[in-house]
Amino acid sequence: MAAELEYESVLCVKPDVSVYRIPPRASNRGYRASDWKLDQPDWTGRLRITSKGKIAYIKLEDKVSGELFAQAPVEQYPGIAVETVTDSSRYFVIRIQDGTGRSAFIGIGFTDRGDAFDFNVSLQDHFKWVKQETEISKESQEMDSRPKLDLGFKEGQTIKLSIGNITTKKGGASKPRTAGAGGLSLLPPPPGGKVTVPPPSSVAISNHVTPPPIPKSNHGGSDADILLDLDSPASVTTPAPAPVSASNDLWGDFSTASSSVPNQAPQPSNWVQF
Repeated sequence: MAAELEYESVLCVKPDVSVYRIPPRASNRGYRASDWKLDQPDWTGRLRITSKGKIAYIKLEDKVSGELFAQAPVEQYPGIAVETVTDSSRYFVIRIQDGTGRSAFIGIGFTDRGDAFDFNVSLQDHFKWVKQETEISKESQEMDSRPKLDLGFKEGQTIKLSIGNITTKKGGASKPRTAGAGGLSLLPPPPGGKVTVPPPSSVAISNHVTPPPIPKSNHGGSDADILLDLDSPASVTTPAPAPVSASNDLWGDFSTASSSVPNQAPQPSNWVQF
């Protein structure tokens, strides 16, 4: 039943092959193609190598009709079914068989040396595959024949595990790590580091110049003297200005001083008059 399910595959096809009747082998040295009538082949046609299961078949067929002329089953290569000659690489001796069990040895030859090489390699590759398949099936049978290990627990069987106490180096419990937002731990600042807060940025008022603070003179000078002191290049150390009530306008002193001095020179362009 398994042989019927096997399919036939084609390994090699050569369109030109010559067949020769060969004389009986005279000694154990092998066949010699020079003993054949190479210029007068007995038959010419097409050679096809097929395989079905582990057996390869060399089939000699007619070029036009494809009718089978002879067939040589090959169960082993190299072997008695296919032999090479001793004096050439283009000629072989094959053993053909018919359905009645009769067999005969004939010689075949290829005009092109590359065709002979393909014929030889096709048979070698097939039986290399057969050897690998045989080894794989043998290993699988050995694995099935081995006793299987039963690693499961039997009924009522128990197991005991002993795990020692895990303690820290100081013998105490480890402190839990504080986690911040999102479950991430917060790292402490570096030692001696101070967090400096930058001063608030001041926005300058456009088209206005902030005047300097007005110092109060202790010797009772007039408002004109105050303006002269501001224009003088020499630095004068003055005490802190007295507090001014919130109701008085900061710019009132400047407007009063400008009105009390009639002969005051024109103010620079960087001062704004009110």
